[in-house]
Amino acid sequence: MKQLLAAGFITLSLGSGNTALAQSKDNWPSPIPDENYGRVLFDRLEYTRTDEQQNRAVWDMQAWYGGDYHRFVFKSEGENTQNDGMPTDLERAEILYGYLVSAFWSVQVGVGTKGELSSDADMENYAVISYQGLAPYWFEMENSLRINEDGDMQFINETEYDWQLSQVSYLQPRLEVVANLTDSEKYNRHSGLSNIRLGLRYRHEIVREIAPYVGVYYSKALGNTADALKANGESTSETGVVLGARIWF
Repeated sequence: MKQLLAAGFITLSLGSGNTALAQSKDNWPSPIPDENYGRVLFDRLEYTRTDEQQNRAVWDMQAWYGGDYHRFVFKSEGENTQNDGMPTDLERAEILYGYLVSAFWSVQVGVGTKGELSSDADMENYAVISYQGLAPYWFEMENSLRINEDGDMQFINETEYDWQLSQVSYLQPRLEVVANLTDSEKYNRHSGLSNIRLGLRYRHEIVREIAPYVGVYYSKALGNTADALKANGESTSETGVVLGARIWF
């Protein structure tokens, strides 16, 4: 008798469980649809004072719009030396398509231009492919290969790390390495490692979207590029202090 009661109880439990499961599946919400969203980030918006008593305004920004896997990306970077009579130097302006290839990395391909922003400037146009993301131990990296209209190639690596000091303050070391894979007489570039730049910034978030910072940097020309500068009697290194803000919206 006890065995029959136990079997009946188990059967009743399974039946009610399946019924509840079927009802819950029917009431499940539909999958969340893909949504597009965007952001504009000025990683560097700063005023620089060099060891040669030059004052520079510098910007480095990225903007993107899209979903989790497919995005359109715009990148711009440049500087203007104050009161030197020269136009603003545009280091890059790029339009790219980005595709997420893993949880932390995306491949971006597109076109870009660089040069002096003046009416008679001969801008350098190029194709670019970038591999950007978060490396192990939380290093933010961007690796870019540029190929211009003449087939000249240049590789640029930028690496940053945010060392969190408190809930709202960070110490950020930054490294930039430039390598010219080919010579370019037209744009006065020499093959080999061209330049290395080391920076250190301390920033404090007023709110998450606005974080003023102060910092220092050291830049050094290398290899054939340094030899060419020495031959012209120019300096091969530079140090400076910076004051700026990191802003996103």
